[in-house]
Amino acid sequence: MLEPVRFSTYHGGAREEGIADFSASLNPYPPVWLDDMFERAREISDRYPYYDSLEEGLSGLLGEEAVVTAGITEALYLLGILTLRGRRAIMPRHTYGEYERTARVFGAEVVKGPNEPGGLAELVERGSVVFFCNPNNPDGRYYSPGELKPLLDAVEDKGALLILDEAFIDFVKNAKSPEGENIIKLRTFTKSYGLPGIRVGYVFGFPEAFRSVRMPWSIGSTGVAFLEFLLEDGLEHLRRTMPLVWRERERMERALGVRSDANFFIKRVGDAEAVVESLKKWGVLVRNCTSFGLPGYIRFSVRRKEENDRLIRALRKV
Repeated sequence: MLEPVRFSTYHGGAREEGIADFSASLNPYPPVWLDDMFERAREISDRYPYYDSLEEGLSGLLGEEAVVTAGITEALYLLGILTLRGRRAIMPRHTYGEYERTARVFGAEVVKGPNEPGGLAELVERGSVVFFCNPNNPDGRYYSPGELKPLLDAVEDKGALLILDEAFIDFVKNAKSPEGENIIKLRTFTKSYGLPGIRVGYVFGFPEAFRSVRMPWSIGSTGVAFLEFLLEDGLEHLRRTMPLVWRERERMERALGVRSDANFFIKRVGDAEAVVESLKKWGVLVRNCTSFGLPGYIRFSVRRKEENDRLIRALRKV
């Protein structure tokens, strides 16, 4: 008899009109070519969405061979097929919950440790798989390659595999990503382009292995259209909008006494559930961090100035 694996898959996003949504950590500035992209998706919806040439173009744009996936979530499940069965899956105690969910789905032994790279490195064993989010979700802390070195060395010395989730790295000023033969990097455009429903991500590392188990046509016609416009845009959208996000992030840090390297913050509030409900009355939705093992904290994202002003006022009231 089949038994369900019981984990929540709700990751934020307002379901009510009139609510300013700070629960999902997305770029609040959509691409200027969004309407044209959806029109293109409609035009090509009568055919199977092959995207081999677009994948080659993306690799050229990024300077490294990339494998396109339906967001990071599909990449995690492909990892389950490739490497998680019967393995020891090591991850920080307070981080993105899908690592644990995927590991348990594929029968891996889940081991949780400190969020700091040095402390996590002490748990690495031969053949284990280590998950690390950089910058981390939900606290927004980014670790430079130098700060990651204890973990990188442990993975190399023990012949382990490091899964480096860089979903929010586009939001980090002057970010650098470490190199290594035992590293798989997971990235996505859904955050930095503010389009989580489109489901387009990519993987660096072991490309042939990922292609061998990837589902055909996984991103659909909208994903294909997105890649077409992305390649034509040449990442100009990120160069134009990231400084706007950084400016508002710095302003929110000063106003609220919080700190982050990404486009979201966590704040200790005591009873997070009660605070979330109170903020809704002020027309503001934030994320309860209980699912991250932090029931006393809320998480909220950086949005446009007028929305951020609304959040700052509401937080001060509550």
